[in-house]
Amino acid sequence: MSAIALRGPVRVVVRQHRRALWAAAALLLLGIGTVVALRIWIANSDELCADGDTTTCGDDFYLPSFARTTAETFLADGGTVMVLLGLLVGAFVAGPLIARELESGTFRLAWAQSASPAQWLTARLAFPAALAVSGTTVLALAYGWGRSYLLRSQNSSGLGWYETGVNPALGTTAAAFALLAVGVGALCALLVRRTVLAMGVTVALLGTVALGLGRVRQSLWPSLRAVGEQPDSGSWYLDSGMLTASGEAIYWKDCSKSGRTDPEDPASCLRDQGGVTGFSDYHPASHFWPLQLVETGILLALAALAVVIAFRVLRRRHG
Repeated sequence: MSAIALRGPVRVVVRQHRRALWAAAALLLLGIGTVVALRIWIANSDELCADGDTTTCGDDFYLPSFARTTAETFLADGGTVMVLLGLLVGAFVAGPLIARELESGTFRLAWAQSASPAQWLTARLAFPAALAVSGTTVLALAYGWGRSYLLRSQNSSGLGWYETGVNPALGTTAAAFALLAVGVGALCALLVRRTVLAMGVTVALLGTVALGLGRVRQSLWPSLRAVGEQPDSGSWYLDSGMLTASGEAIYWKDCSKSGRTDPEDPASCLRDQGGVTGFSDYHPASHFWPLQLVETGILLALAALAVVIAFRVLRRRHG
């Protein structure tokens, strides 16, 4: 399918949904503007030290400025915002872009002219996919720029690369989730063929994927174990406990569940079971990209599967 053949259907999509394009551009500018405004606010706040302290540098007290705490609060949910934007993209593709035309029957007008069903669907996939990927990439870069400024302070909180509210806005997963949103939205629209229902099913499926990946993210790459010492700063702490003389791992959570923990001597529960040496399971900062790339691969595979099924559904129902 040539680019020239798609030019006409894409122009039609742009013309039909130009208001949605303006709204998307406004959201993009709002997101970038928010990050820039927060950083400018911090730079002009009453901080006396490079790490954001408003008290005398080097003393035992750390008091961040209101600008810094506000920025940390907002940016700590940057990944959540990215997921919500992905849900919005999927709902738009499922509802106004495809299902509404199938429900009203206006798709027949396009098919009766120069566009085939495959060209019609390709235009409605390629156009939002290109915009969603480029937009989320720009937002992710802006978010990383703002977050890096806050991480200069050793006292920053809630901005770790592993945080559930942060991780989806870093690396390549934001763009991959946007592609999945386009594919799932198109598939739901072709299967349901009702605007509101298709949007609801799309949001439910994408939300399930996002929640599921959030729960298994720590298992997407083998973790490390630190024995007799604490993980490095910036690591993703997973679990801890003690090792027996034979090397068997006994976890703190098992003692907590059993109710055998002594508040005055918490480690007694582990020692009673043969625990000798403490350990911690964790992901170091160097695991960020392996985890990101594995998750990105999963999202892209799901997106490709959704698109393939969508074209098969289209071909089966409309030839």
